[in-house]
Amino acid sequence: MIVVERLCKSYDLGHRRVQILDDLSLHVPAGDFVAITGRSGAGKSTLLQLLGCLDIPSSGEYLLAGQTVSCLDENELAEMRNRRIGFIFQTSHFIDYLDLVDNVALHGFYAENFDEPACRHHARELLAKVGLAHRLTHKPAELSGGERQRAAVARALFGNPDLILADEPTGNLDDRNGAVFADLMRDLNRDGITILMVTHDAAMATIATRQLDLRDGRLEMDA
Repeated sequence: MIVVERLCKSYDLGHRRVQILDDLSLHVPAGDFVAITGRSGAGKSTLLQLLGCLDIPSSGEYLLAGQTVSCLDENELAEMRNRRIGFIFQTSHFIDYLDLVDNVALHGFYAENFDEPACRHHARELLAKVGLAHRLTHKPAELSGGERQRAAVARALFGNPDLILADEPTGNLDDRNGAVFADLMRDLNRDGITILMVTHDAAMATIATRQLDLRDGRLEMDA
């Protein structure tokens, strides 16, 4: 699913260049579940942005599902994101005035073959899958933190992605809701979805089948 070879990412800050990722390699087979840990500022979110086709590397090669991503233009990157990837962030970023169904279905509203009833039907099915069938008409502000994050999972699944990228998904959740979220991730992985998650939570990292630590711009097996 993911093949990264000698990936580098740096930024120019004034008169100096800051190296975030340095000669990083990563192989994630289809169906794998990988957790990446590391101190704040280690570059975990930068790596996730590159893997999610939200940014491009300074050098190196990235293949997603056999397609070279490293040299795609903006339109091609957007198409790759839409076809292959679902995103879950620490903050849900929902639109406050839309109900839960429309928030989850919003991605489909911009598709070329837009079918409004079909989009809403699909959103309802996904919300039921994550245990929110009783919250369909609620606005985001009417949900608990755990419910919002489960709704974020439904939104990530809307395009039937092969890969889910999760950036500190339990950072705003208490232990009980974090455990519910962990069970949901395990279920999705058992369904065949590849998951790559970055987290500060050591307990959450253990639900993955593989744990890596980002240090000095490179990935190492977590001890």
